[in-house]
Amino acid sequence: MSTTADLVAAIKKELKSAGLTYADLAARLGMAESSVKRMLARGEMPLSRIDAICRALRLDFADLARRVADAQPLLTQLSQEQERAVVRDKKLLLVAISVLSQWTLEQITGTYRISEAECIACLAQLDRLGVIELRPLNRYRLKVAKAFRWRPHGPVMHYFREQVVQDYFGGGFGGDDETLLLVHGSIARALAPAFVERLQKLAQDFAAQHLADQKLDEAQREGYTLVLAMREWEFGAFTQLRRPRDPQPPPGRGARRA
Repeated sequence: MSTTADLVAAIKKELKSAGLTYADLAARLGMAESSVKRMLARGEMPLSRIDAICRALRLDFADLARRVADAQPLLTQLSQEQERAVVRDKKLLLVAISVLSQWTLEQITGTYRISEAECIACLAQLDRLGVIELRPLNRYRLKVAKAFRWRPHGPVMHYFREQVVQDYFGGGFGGDDETLLLVHGSIARALAPAFVERLQKLAQDFAAQHLADQKLDEAQREGYTLVLAMREWEFGAFTQLRRPRDPQPPPGRGARRA
């Protein structure tokens, strides 16, 4: 949808929310109702007219623009080239991971050796990539959906497989607050998506708890990383030990009995 169409949609939504009709808006603008309908249908209006509509709705233009931005579809994935840009700059990757956890600029610069200017530059680049909307005072709004994920075979996941997996799984997972579970089984294919959905829900619960606990003192919080995965897989060394399956008889013909 174009920006103009988004703006008109936002105005119509505000009219409905305020309980106003086209006739009411026309009266406040000093226009004929037919002219208002035609103006909104075409989406052609000067800035002075938009300002007048905002005054009629008792709404600041900045608020209207923000509502247009908030109504945009959320990002579920970056392009290959965008992911390459993120991986190419390790500080940008750090800031990207941090904003997905909704860390503030102060938290990022206070935790890592990255200057405020460098962090702001990274936030500006993430804004250009559509990951966040950078706002005054270096605050931001995430523009990614809950289902956002790095491309399964993209540059970011390739980097994590090459650089991060061994580092993560090299730990002992022996603490009272740690666990490593590996469960293998054969289940109906139709049930697999339900398990994936439950894993996604657990990830969302973990992310929500992270946000809720930001109000606690830093001494009461610890950094954890939750890794959830499910795929059709068998360890290659085990696959090599599998017995060959009996060839299937041709359709319509059963196996002979001795």
